[in-house]
Amino acid sequence: MKITMYTIAEIKDLSNEQKLRLFELWNNEYPEKLCYPSLSDFEDYLGKLDNKTHFLLKDENKKIAGWALLFERAKETWFAIIVDTSFQGKGLGSKLLERLKSKTNTLNGWVIDHNNDKKSDGSIYKSPIIFYIRNQFKINNVIRLELDIISAVKIEWTK
Repeated sequence: MKITMYTIAEIKDLSNEQKLRLFELWNNEYPEKLCYPSLSDFEDYLGKLDNKTHFLLKDENKKIAGWALLFERAKETWFAIIVDTSFQGKGLGSKLLERLKSKTNTLNGWVIDHNNDKKSDGSIYKSPIIFYIRNQFKINNVIRLELDIISAVKIEWTK
């Protein structure tokens, strides 16, 4: 059996090639309503985030299989994470989260807590809420994000 090795690169600034891959990853894995119509729209989103650190999960062929992002919002540490569908179920998302947890004492995020959205390929976006619970996150049912493009609950992790 072949064992694939993965590495996590921690960087502050993305190359154009990396941005393009993350834009593709975002639009493939998140619900269609959250997709960005162009790379420049995705870059605008990233540009509005403060104190960013990117974590690129790469396979042995240097392909970006996942991405995590730490950033600051309202004096709190927030994160986003995406793992390519073809790499899911291998513990890689948990590895990315462990790396994020090693960098801070708290993490805040939004998680879609239903299976009502579709991805751009027409498949159902499956809520990752169980994944976060397994990774020691608490669900804050008091704080929700209810917008036309997203319905999500706040999740929190504390060291």
